[in-house]
Amino acid sequence: MRRVLICDDDVTISEVVAIILVDSNLAEVYTIPDCDNIIEKIEELKPSLIFMDNKIPTHGGVVATQTIKSHPVHKSIPVVYFTASQDIDELAENAGADYTLSKPFSITELEEVVNKAFKFGKA
Repeated sequence: MRRVLICDDDVTISEVVAIILVDSNLAEVYTIPDCDNIIEKIEELKPSLIFMDNKIPTHGGVVATQTIKSHPVHKSIPVVYFTASQDIDELAENAGADYTLSKPFSITELEEVVNKAFKFGKA
């Protein structure tokens, strides 16, 4: 089964996403409330897809995503940038994220972005 890592300090959002993905049989889900030591966490959890919040402690989603995307081994892991920010597309592009998901989102939108990432072989 594929693994999804949710990086979000909003526990409610993380729990909702986890429940949807697990109940839909799409993935195992792991959640972390910050992006400190993100490479170490990725190496430990071995996700095939990462959801990255924008305003996550300590360095923020842009820096965390840039760290992932500049890593020689982990740069191929797709990142879904998800935030309520109006400038999500610009943030995601600056970060190097592969997909975006605006908060609030529907179950269908969440499932679509996960299936799209998995279908295109990036996850």
